[in-house]
Amino acid sequence: MRNTYLVCYDITEDKRRDRVFKLCKNHGEHLQFSVFECDLNGSEFAGLQRELLSVISQAEDQVLFVSLGPSEGRGDRVIAALGKPYTKLDSPCYVV
Repeated sequence: MRNTYLVCYDITEDKRRDRVFKLCKNHGEHLQFSVFECDLNGSEFAGLQRELLSVISQAEDQVLFVSLGPSEGRGDRVIAALGKPYTKLDSPCYVV
């Protein structure tokens, strides 16, 4: 069974943040600067966690996984925004 997760990260060092971005981009859809939506089965979820653990500093960085439940049968995905409207990001964002 596939579940949908929001993957959110706070990475303190630029080089690690770039690597985390690329890993997450390989597993899901980029929603916001450090937020991805990922539809993963159990082994894919464990694999993403393993890959991230090999990149992040466990003492300085944080990655959060918010389970949104099963991917199937949830209905349409609805994203509401306050402030600037939500727009799908098609390219990576760079913060300078």
